[in-house]
Amino acid sequence: MQLCVALDLPTASENMQLAESLAGYDNLWMKVGFRSYIRDGRAFIDTLKQINPHFRIFLDLKLYDIPNTMADAAEEIALLGVDMFNIHASAGAVAMRTVMERLGQQTERPLVLAVTALTSFDEAGFASIYGVGIDQKAGEFAKMSYENGLDGVVSSAFESRAIKAATDETFLTLCPGIRPFGEDAGDQQRVATLEVARTEQVDFPVIGRPIYRDPDPAAKVRRILEAIQQEQGLQSR
Repeated sequence: MQLCVALDLPTASENMQLAESLAGYDNLWMKVGFRSYIRDGRAFIDTLKQINPHFRIFLDLKLYDIPNTMADAAEEIALLGVDMFNIHASAGAVAMRTVMERLGQQTERPLVLAVTALTSFDEAGFASIYGVGIDQKAGEFAKMSYENGLDGVVSSAFESRAIKAATDETFLTLCPGIRPFGEDAGDQQRVATLEVARTEQVDFPVIGRPIYRDPDPAAKVRRILEAIQQEQGLQSR
């Protein structure tokens, strides 16, 4: 597992302060979402890299449009130098292929993940839109993503192992809604601990509020990284 820290604070200065407090940890993933990117733009990403050149950047914009427009946007995202971004699986197979074909023309490209089901959905809310349950549709979206060349999916931790079984063990799962030690779920419907994430073979646990609401975020990240190492040790036995 590789920790992804969600930079979801209300202001750029608060997010920068959080990132600076974590500058001593190499190879952390930093999630830059809608609000941060719309407000702070490319300069925010560039500053994160200045804070620590080893930070990996996940741009969480969930692209969803017609295929050519998504591919145009994907090209521009790749030029930002981010390491990973996502699209909505609901955009469909043609959009997925178009994005990956366009990115394939570059010498280097970011990882591309597809969002299956937002973790804010409960079963009833999801079924009212998609007509089937979360597990079934998440599996269908994951197979579509795998078959069309994406690197992985964004899903609940509880779907991760089934997704890998339906695709490949190297197919990545990035999972929001992680409460590492059982913290309050907030507005997330499907949350999991690090122990669950390890059991479900999650590659990227995304953690936000449990870190930035802690009085000492750096100490909380250290505790999480130690727990991840311990969980990985259990998994390798």
